[in-house]
Amino acid sequence: MLMTIRELSLSPEALRCIGRRGRYRLFFGLSMTLCVSLMMSGCHKTEETPTPEVTVQAATPKIGSISAVIHADATLSPLAQAAIAPKITAPVKKFLVQRGAHVKEGQLLAVLENSDLSAAALDNQGTYTAAQATYETTTKATVPEDYAKAQLDLNQAKANLDLNQTIVTSRTQLFAQGAIPGRDLDTAKAALVQAQSAYDIAKQHLEAVQKTSNKASLESAKGQLESAKGKYLGAQAQLNYTEIRSPISGFVTDRPLFAGETAAAGTPVITVMDTSALIAKVHIAQELAQQLATGGEGTVKIPGADEDVPAKITLISPALDAGSTTIEVWLRVENPKNALKAGTPVQVTITGRSVSNALLIPTVALQAQTSGSEGAGGKFVMVIGSDGAVHKHVVTVGVQTAEQAQILSGLSAKDMVATTGAYGLDEGTKVKVGPAEDDKASDEKTDGKPAPGKGGDDK
Repeated sequence: MLMTIRELSLSPEALRCIGRRGRYRLFFGLSMTLCVSLMMSGCHKTEETPTPEVTVQAATPKIGSISAVIHADATLSPLAQAAIAPKITAPVKKFLVQRGAHVKEGQLLAVLENSDLSAAALDNQGTYTAAQATYETTTKATVPEDYAKAQLDLNQAKANLDLNQTIVTSRTQLFAQGAIPGRDLDTAKAALVQAQSAYDIAKQHLEAVQKTSNKASLESAKGQLESAKGKYLGAQAQLNYTEIRSPISGFVTDRPLFAGETAAAGTPVITVMDTSALIAKVHIAQELAQQLATGGEGTVKIPGADEDVPAKITLISPALDAGSTTIEVWLRVENPKNALKAGTPVQVTITGRSVSNALLIPTVALQAQTSGSEGAGGKFVMVIGSDGAVHKHVVTVGVQTAEQAQILSGLSAKDMVATTGAYGLDEGTKVKVGPAEDDKASDEKTDGKPAPGKGGDDK
């Protein structure tokens, strides 16, 4: 094209001869010729450009074993905790332990002022002792004596009645024989009536003593005793409330008051934690919790610790958490040396269900279905076909970890799955299997020369 322009170059005299309008036509024609030539050249190059290929990495599914691994954040909690609060309001007389002290179950930790309560308990104790004595006297002396006297009176009345009955019988025979006058018989009969009346009275008294008097006396004495005992126990309980004892064994973690300050009822004065073992409480999804069982193994990563601490599942909540619809799982961490502290944030790793002879692929090969595509929410992989292009396969995933995933359906052991570089590829995209981009960049930095130790002469 440049040669053509030079060949058509005209001298100034020739240009003046053709005029201004002629020069315009000449330059317009040359410009059109140049554009057509460039367009034809560009079309020719486009037809010769090959179809681009995308470099990906690929892997063939393997058969092996896989275990579900669950990661979650948690906070270590004590095995048991007691925030001990008094039931009465009183000044603190003295503390017997300091913060950080190790205490045992039932150990006395503090004493509140209790002089008035001690006096009240002593007074009620005296009343209770007197009621006990009265009850003993009633049950062992008064009631038996009353019964014995009533029984004796009845026996005497019966004997007197029998005697008068004999006299009447004898005098009746003598009167019939004319041996005694009639007034002697009448006197004997009158004495018999009196004896019968005395017997009846004695019998009724004995029955009354048996059914009513003795029972009423016993119940009265028993009631007085129980009343006195209740008052004494109440006073003693009030006195015992002034002694603060530990319900568990552990360490004193909080003691907000000093001796002389007033302890309010219901407000904790000492907190004790049992840290011989700690509990990591995690909340996980229901489908993950179904893979776990009580007694399962796990590990806890402690900030600053070089090694993870072993843990064991002790509780799987039988109900969902109402707020988060997750399930709470407890992992017990033994702490015999008290090296771990309650309240520490940790990372928990739990080993779930294990599957053998599983079809496994790298997890990086999995892609999520978009919300607008068919089967949204599922998973798919890109399989490299015999035509050198990738094809979308929807798969069902079983157990999945950060490195591997179990494929339940949608893939065979002979398929080649695109891994790194397959994200976002369209169906039918031509690919070639090669190193990752990071490996390419590393090779470019060495300008194609072998790295030291991988061939060549190291000088």
